[in-house]
Amino acid sequence: MRVAIDISQVVYGTGVSVYTRNLVENLLKIDKENEYVLFAGSLRRKDQVLSAFPGAKVFPIPPTLADIIWNRLHILPIEKLIGSIDVFHTSDWAEPPSKAFKVTTVHDLAPFLYPNLFPRDIIRNIVDTHKRKLFWVGEESKRIIVPTVATKNDLIGLGFKEEIIRVIPEAISDAFRKLSAEQIEKTTRKYKIFGNYVISIGMDPRKNTERIIKAFEHSSAGKDIKIVFVGQPKYMKIRESRNIRILGNVSIDDLAGLYSGAAALIYPSLYEGFGLPILEAFACGCPVLTSNRSSMSEVAGDAAVLVDPESTDSISEGIEKILRGSKSYVEKGLKRVQDFSWERTARMTLDVYKEVGK
Repeated sequence: MRVAIDISQVVYGTGVSVYTRNLVENLLKIDKENEYVLFAGSLRRKDQVLSAFPGAKVFPIPPTLADIIWNRLHILPIEKLIGSIDVFHTSDWAEPPSKAFKVTTVHDLAPFLYPNLFPRDIIRNIVDTHKRKLFWVGEESKRIIVPTVATKNDLIGLGFKEEIIRVIPEAISDAFRKLSAEQIEKTTRKYKIFGNYVISIGMDPRKNTERIIKAFEHSSAGKDIKIVFVGQPKYMKIRESRNIRILGNVSIDDLAGLYSGAAALIYPSLYEGFGLPILEAFACGCPVLTSNRSSMSEVAGDAAVLVDPESTDSISEGIEKILRGSKSYVEKGLKRVQDFSWERTARMTLDVYKEVGK
């Protein structure tokens, strides 16, 4: 088979970028029988794409133009750019027409299910783009890959056929592992974090940042512990204070150090398609608190403290619980993360490609 994969999103440093890079790397490693054609649309980041995958075909088509050509007008079949193919695995942004067996990965459906968590002007653009893309997915994709049963059910709720959906869990980078005390100290010193702390990933309404802060302030009253946020505040105004630190974006290596030194990950998000930080923390020996809804409880299993993300009291009680019984959750998390690997993800994805013609 000749398999084409859109790797445009590999340059953006998001969870989708992590998925794309690791999936493709592992497919190339395990599959020596089929030919892979990697292509990307990028106007200014061609060098970054080629740095990740030197043999990729890069075309000067930025995301906005891709949306117009492939989602709005739905012209220019991908074969015009890369030649004849048997399987076409599309990205999470644009849906080019093709005569091939089309496979699409849908990572999450937050803009459709929780539009109130985004500013009105931003959500209008995001939803409109994804509506156009999902229309063509529904019309043309023969298989849809999702990371969890929760996301599968979300898609079915939007009218997609259950029989074409395949659940394939994602995984994490090998960089996430329990680091030594010396490595932890080096990382925390770099970010001027002194003493005990819990960590939270992302800062926006969907990540539940405001409730996290309220719950933390209540549960940590009288305790010498900080909460450290990784990421920049989006769509909200949050400022640092005595016990609140905002680090901005950090490298994977530094993030592994921060997880390894944290007393817990506080991750009661309102919605996730998968929730990679849960597995990242598990791998680093960091106890996890997360939501009892959508994909998060599915990914965490019984290895985390589950809370109602819409209840500040529930989150606060959960923080106290995870800090009291952290050792047992560390052990459970280290065991749970072993159920996920990129090689397994790649093998399951290859099985979907082999459904061509069925």
